[in-house]
Amino acid sequence: MDSAINPTDLAARVARLRQAIRYHQYRYYILDDPEISDPEFDALWRELVELEAAHPELRSDDSPTVRVGGFVAEKFEKVRHPAPMLSLANAFGPDDLHAWRERVKRFLPADLHDQLSYVVEPKFDGLTVVLHYEQGRFVLGATRGDGDFGENITANLRTVRVLPLQVPAAAEAGPAPARLVMRGEGYVEKGDFARFNARQTEQGERAYANPRNFAAGSLRQLDSAVSAGRPLKLWVYQALIVEGGPELTHHSQALDYLRDLGLPVCPDRRVFADADFATLADYVEAFGRRRDDLPYEVDGCVIKVDSLALQQQLGFTGKDPRWALAYKYAGEEAITTLLDIVINVGRTGAITPNAVLEPVQVSGVTVKSATLHNEDYIRDLDIRIGDKVVIKRAGEVIPKVLRPLLDARDGSEREWTMPPACPVCGQPLMRPPGEAATYCINTACPEQLVRAVEYFVGRGAMDIEGFGIKQAELFVARGYIKDLADIYHLPWDEIRQLEGYGDKRVDNLRAGVEASKQQPIHRLLTALGIRFVGSVVAETLAQRYASLFDLMEAGVEKLSEIEGIGPKIAESVRTWFAVEPNRALIRKFADAGVQVAEERVVTLAAPKPLAGMTLVVTGTLPTFSRDDAHAFIKQHGGKVAGSVSSKTTYLVAGEAAGSKLAKATELGIPVLSEDDLKRLV
Repeated sequence: MDSAINPTDLAARVARLRQAIRYHQYRYYILDDPEISDPEFDALWRELVELEAAHPELRSDDSPTVRVGGFVAEKFEKVRHPAPMLSLANAFGPDDLHAWRERVKRFLPADLHDQLSYVVEPKFDGLTVVLHYEQGRFVLGATRGDGDFGENITANLRTVRVLPLQVPAAAEAGPAPARLVMRGEGYVEKGDFARFNARQTEQGERAYANPRNFAAGSLRQLDSAVSAGRPLKLWVYQALIVEGGPELTHHSQALDYLRDLGLPVCPDRRVFADADFATLADYVEAFGRRRDDLPYEVDGCVIKVDSLALQQQLGFTGKDPRWALAYKYAGEEAITTLLDIVINVGRTGAITPNAVLEPVQVSGVTVKSATLHNEDYIRDLDIRIGDKVVIKRAGEVIPKVLRPLLDARDGSEREWTMPPACPVCGQPLMRPPGEAATYCINTACPEQLVRAVEYFVGRGAMDIEGFGIKQAELFVARGYIKDLADIYHLPWDEIRQLEGYGDKRVDNLRAGVEASKQQPIHRLLTALGIRFVGSVVAETLAQRYASLFDLMEAGVEKLSEIEGIGPKIAESVRTWFAVEPNRALIRKFADAGVQVAEERVVTLAAPKPLAGMTLVVTGTLPTFSRDDAHAFIKQHGGKVAGSVSSKTTYLVAGEAAGSKLAKATELGIPVLSEDDLKRLV
């Protein structure tokens, strides 16, 4: 390159090349409608690579050439999502689909029913990711994780060629929004997967089981160069935050906007009016029949209420949005031999019989075991050891035995009965009257303790980094852990003497244990493993009781008064806390420094200055992050909305407030600064 070229002209040429390459990648990868030939594109690419190599000062991390990876991480950093990444309720047939529609209508006033329409999209089978853009630049990508926290896989996502590092890809799309957060799915096409596996086999390397696991593993590589060598693609399917862009009123409109920006949005989607719901149901069934012909894996359809305002009004039930549904297709079935029946002891003592199977392929996965649910299931279906059985991946995830093939019996099959004693501790098993489950009633059963510890330290519970099932098994077997609170009294000096437990590993594990002491009490309550008390119920209880000692004394009647806590849950909570060893366990946690109470007993009863108010936050605030501002509003009784409407009480605006500020001005909504908000409280 001629070094005498004016630096300004050179920078302008590099900028034009980048924009041209982004545009032609958009035409090729997103629209599948290239405007130039491959040699013409290659010439643009080579020129940009040469210019960037000759002039390092012009390099940019959003250049299209920055796709080769090479960043190696020691571990993935955790990222808190701007809002919970919720799962979806499932439907498995037309009856479930129509029942969901009726539930949607029950939660909406009758005068809004004529505004209902629905978007039907494929349910992609890959790895869910959350993508962040600021001023048009891709700045962060994370896995879904536990819904609240994911793993930072930005370096790996930057290697995915269909994901633009800068938007918009085409000038006619208009300016980029100031902030854009989206949900998407990383995947590998079936053909690309088959070709990759063929090359692996030819080279004597490992072949992979199915595209879904291959895509997930490829995006979670610590070395981004490995990700860059995989045929990864991505679909974007939900706009979570759009600031400084157009006012979006419908999900389908948001998808069109994302597509116009140059993002990969699947074209295989349809919008149906509520009056055409029968046609929607037929379409969903027909889609299931043609899904094998698609170039990518799907395990169902997702149906969403199209109006964003109606979505907000419908809200959530537990951790599922009421306005969306995952329609799952029947899983693939296979026939194999039932070699044996073994029983597993769960963390609550529940005994589950499991089938040991002759390995068989089901939906691209090798299945060696499957659930048999309980003793009645085996007896009612007359399932015997040695039978030929039909198995299925329920919801295409958990394998189960559907039925034996009675005509295939030769007389060698053996009946199975539930053993009288626990196979782990030898204590008698018990089946409560009226229940299908059988239990090991020995709370000191080592298998129960191992499972209880595994659950206690896991994500969504106390989330102790580096502590998993192997540590649970080892520490219980060595007698270090006799109850859950012993996790906070581990003999670290002894552990340092164990093989594989060097100083760094032990220090990290110890730091994780110490850090978990500060988890909020709803996480500890979840971690205890009380029957029927998952994360949603635990949060509900913790909102009412700021101390586990107070919850310990609550009666069934008081607990049942809490919205979302029925008699069954209330009875389970009361029964658990009525047992003295469990009460002693809470005291032991407190003595170890674990947070069993939160300093909000007085403030819970204090007036909420923002009660009854709906606030919208936009722009960049001086000291609050967006999440901080939302938490501050909720803490003081206010409700947070995502868009400005006539129901908005105040708009809290910072720098670059954009269209929401204009909308508030148009509607006469009062506008507050961050300081105004604090003074209001």
